[in-house]
Amino acid sequence: MQLGRVYSCLLSRPLWRLWTDAGARVKPPRSYAQLEAFGRIRLSRYFYVRNFLYSEIANVYGLSNLPDDPDLFLSAGQSLARNLLDPLVETFGPIEIRSAHRAPQVNALGNARGHSCSTNERTAANHIWDKRDEAGRMGACASVVIPWFADRYNDRRDWRDLAFWLKAHLRFHEVYFFPINAAFNLTWREAPEGRVLSYIAPKGHLAEEEDPARRWRDFPAFRGLDLP
Repeated sequence: MQLGRVYSCLLSRPLWRLWTDAGARVKPPRSYAQLEAFGRIRLSRYFYVRNFLYSEIANVYGLSNLPDDPDLFLSAGQSLARNLLDPLVETFGPIEIRSAHRAPQVNALGNARGHSCSTNERTAANHIWDKRDEAGRMGACASVVIPWFADRYNDRRDWRDLAFWLKAHLRFHEVYFFPINAAFNLTWREAPEGRVLSYIAPKGHLAEEEDPARRWRDFPAFRGLDLP
């Protein structure tokens, strides 16, 4: 059986269940050994749990950034990684995860200290992966930089070129662009709304265009990288 078919079979079920007995619930890590094992859980072809636990806020203020509900965290994170992040890697090569999961206490402190964090209620099913939103939807968000595009953006390329490409190729809940390196929050959520917003001018919601495909004609082929 070809490697691609083997991997497709693995992806037909939650990968992290390979680390549990008979589908038992994943318990919050309480020791170094448990955290080490938790971080090694594979969410998709290119991403592991450990890729999403780093937090500058948690590091500076000495807080834990671990989920209270690992099962919900893993379900949401796997959907984000498989459906949105893996296609980026297979199109543009390596991507940088600037920020991802925030534990509620980390996000609440970030909000109180003015560290660009919204309230916990608005961040559920967003940067707080293990809380559902007020509509009961599961979701997860990661702040992403694509080096391939960041170089071009820093040479004055329009951020909307990437925004329209994302809208045409990925089924996301929300994308929100930021001025440094054209970083963007990329959110997967159940029943996605597909909106694009930006803090880069022109700010606000992405305006529709008659022929947006002209903007990405020089982009690499979608999922065109033949990675081993």
